[in-house]
Amino acid sequence: MRLVLNSLHDEVASKLRERIFTGELAPGSFVDEPGLCSEWSISRTPLREALKVLTAEGLLRHEPRRGCFVSEITERDLDEIFPVIALLEGRCAFEAANNATDADLGALEQLHDRLQRSAKAKRITEYYETNFAIHEAIILLANNRWLAQVIGDLRKIVKLARLQQLHAPGRLEQSLSEHMAVYAALKAHDAEGAEAAMRTHLTRQRVALRELARNQKSRITA
Repeated sequence: MRLVLNSLHDEVASKLRERIFTGELAPGSFVDEPGLCSEWSISRTPLREALKVLTAEGLLRHEPRRGCFVSEITERDLDEIFPVIALLEGRCAFEAANNATDADLGALEQLHDRLQRSAKAKRITEYYETNFAIHEAIILLANNRWLAQVIGDLRKIVKLARLQQLHAPGRLEQSLSEHMAVYAALKAHDAEGAEAAMRTHLTRQRVALRELARNQKSRITA
């Protein structure tokens, strides 16, 4: 019975994450526990276990006597997280450049071909999904479970805002260029070059998000 319960609350947690990441549950929105229990035909126990998991991940915040709300990521959060994740993913690229086999590079080439097609067609959601797969592949090639664990935790928070940066003017093309630079370094087994290119890629993501936030604020106050 305990295994069944764990499996159910894991499934519920996955469903909630998906709603948060797609924006169906927007930042700051209230998590309607009775409504979700009714919709998914579950008891409060697996839902509350799932809420605890997502609260620990930083995706939700719990307010006593009020319930759970979707976390709102602030500019300060992004300023603090991006330098750390750039450092960590840069190290992954360094290790991946040393570890990648011809077969690994072939798989990465296919992903980058898909990335280019998505960018050319301006399919941002598809581009982001492929972008995510490339980052995951590089983290896997680094073969460092500690790096993977810490990056995974941080990426859940950054994912709340990262898709937005591709809507900044010129960012899609810039992002593609950055990815191709990382891939070129990986293909050449240039570990230091791959690390530097990945750190640049992550740093520019933060710059794009900052510019997007500034532009949105200007439109509101205009």
